[in-house]
Amino acid sequence: TKTVREMIVGSIDVILQAERLRDGSRRITKVTEVVGTEGEVVITQDLMTYEISGEDETGRLKGKHVGTGIVRPNFWERARYYNLERELAEALDALNA
Repeated sequence: TKTVREMIVGSIDVILQAERLRDGSRRITKVTEVVGTEGEVVITQDLMTYEISGEDETGRLKGKHVGTGIVRPNFWERARYYNLERELAEALDALNA
């Protein structure tokens, strides 16, 4: 229902998605921000994804976390409130470099 969606949006800022990859390893593959709602739809935007670049000689997957270019997510003000905006900015800058 709409009320449940609004409760979710009001209480969740970020979703971390972990996956088991084909080599059996687990990685955080997405960091997604919950932005809000539009009608009946929860709006999200990815802040970071994990991109596989290949395999090493033992068959383990190689890859890296890559930012999506968002430098000021909607939860920026909450980070500022907790005096964490510098750390958030540094983390996002490192992903988007």
